Amino acid sequence: MDNIQVLDENGSVDASLFPEGLDDGKILEMYRYMSLARALDNKILSLQRQGRAVTYGPMLGEEATQIGSAMAMRENDIFVPNFRQHGVFLLRGMPIELILLYWKGYEEGCMIPEKVRGFPYIVPVASQMPHAMGIAFAQKYKKSDVAVIGYVGDGGTSEGDFYETLNFAGAFKLPLVTIIENNQWAISMPRARQSAAETLAQKGIAAGIKCVQVDGNDVIGVYKVVKEAIANAKDGPTVIECVTYRMSMHTTADDPTKYRSQAEVDAWKPRDPIDRARRYLSGKALWSPDFEAKMQEEQAKVIDEAVAKAEAWKPDPKSIFEHVYSYMPEVLKEEYDEAVANDFWQGEVSS
Repeated sequence: MDNIQVLDENGSVDASLFPEGLDDGKILEMYRYMSLARALDNKILSLQRQGRAVTYGPMLGEEATQIGSAMAMRENDIFVPNFRQHGVFLLRGMPIELILLYWKGYEEGCMIPEKVRGFPYIVPVASQMPHAMGIAFAQKYKKSDVAVIGYVGDGGTSEGDFYETLNFAGAFKLPLVTIIENNQWAISMPRARQSAAETLAQKGIAAGIKCVQVDGNDVIGVYKVVKEAIANAKDGPTVIECVTYRMSMHTTADDPTKYRSQAEVDAWKPRDPIDRARRYLSGKALWSPDFEAKMQEEQAKVIDEAVAKAEAWKPDPKSIFEHVYSYMPEVLKEEYDEAVANDFWQGEVSS
């Protein structure tokens, strides 16, 4: 099984592994998206702490895995996320205000525009994998050239849904690329206690699936292996383990200081995916402090405008009546009529 690293911590590349057709302009674009994803992550975390968003799962430290894989997708490829693929959504064209609406607790944030070619955030662990497998089966049945990219965390690889997906995908040679976002922790459960397997990627071997492990903090390496897996998807599935690290908490309902040491977190800081890409771009004279300051200012403005849109948005109160049952029962119709008569509680409600 291959273990790939193209861009190391110092910003140097292995020329023998450098992806064909990848130019510095695209790497600069990946850097911009990684930075935007981190800025949005920080903003939503801040909003949650102010009571302006619901429980949130940060992606700090995992930007290369998400942006590298999303950049490798073709226009018609489909992705199936879990609950942490904010960077993938961004690069695939999801309006930021919709991402914010979801994390404010509104289901309308899950109304994914068709151009994004993705499915809504999925929180139950690994339950998205059979969905991804089914979508891939449909693509094979239709004889389309579409690949399906399914994301799962390291903890999700211990679930039955994961194994059943791989078994079916391998048996039917489905165009499914499974990306294991191995961030070393499944809430408070460390990788070492989740599985005795030397790698998580090798879990695909018994299913007859090609397996690859890549440095998940190397955006070029991730791009390379996902691009190759998508190109070969017509011949069957691939499992890719992206080895990265969750620098923040599992979610805002979690306190990682209770179960992991600061020394462990500090040991991963030099491997930061954005710093690594910055060193590469700096060596190519494509990055400067002025460039960084201007980029951050522009991105902050875009995010602030999206926050304003999301917070100005008002839900349609009819939805709590119209989207509960397949038809409206009489008892609910009575409540609906009363709500309409009272302007959906905006005026005085009669006793």
